[in-house]
Amino acid sequence: MYRAFGAKPQRTPCSAEALRKRAARGDVPVVDRLVDAYNAVSIRFAVPIGGEDRLLLTGTERLVRAVGDEPFDTVKEGAPVVETPEPGEVIWRDDLGVTCRRWNWRQGRRTAITAATTSAVFLLEGLDTDLTPAATMLAELLDADTVTIERLA
Repeated sequence: MYRAFGAKPQRTPCSAEALRKRAARGDVPVVDRLVDAYNAVSIRFAVPIGGEDRLLLTGTERLVRAVGDEPFDTVKEGAPVVETPEPGEVIWRDDLGVTCRRWNWRQGRRTAITAATTSAVFLLEGLDTDLTPAATMLAELLDADTVTIERLA
């Protein structure tokens, strides 16, 4: 599926696959409570999970094919940079730009969850997969006051 939009799975693997490989090596970084929780669920269920600071999203986040001029705020060689996706690349984006490239490969900095995050949205992804057990575990780990589960069509 990744090859259909020009991605090379060996070079830009799915986030869940990359995370599981790191876990097998004992190399999963401790980031913060929210990121660590969704990483644990991603590893356990082998599903890609993205997390965004809800207050930093503008408009509705959506999965689309890139035009190629959408800004993507990332880090390259330790320095902040703004890149653009390749035309036709599958991206998550909001009204301001890309939030995650190559479907679920790399999340951007602009909407990243930080220690200051008070409201988050998590995108659990699976084709023909029941994501309810993963969503339930994530909600339990977060011990959230409010959890709303929505299924995108």
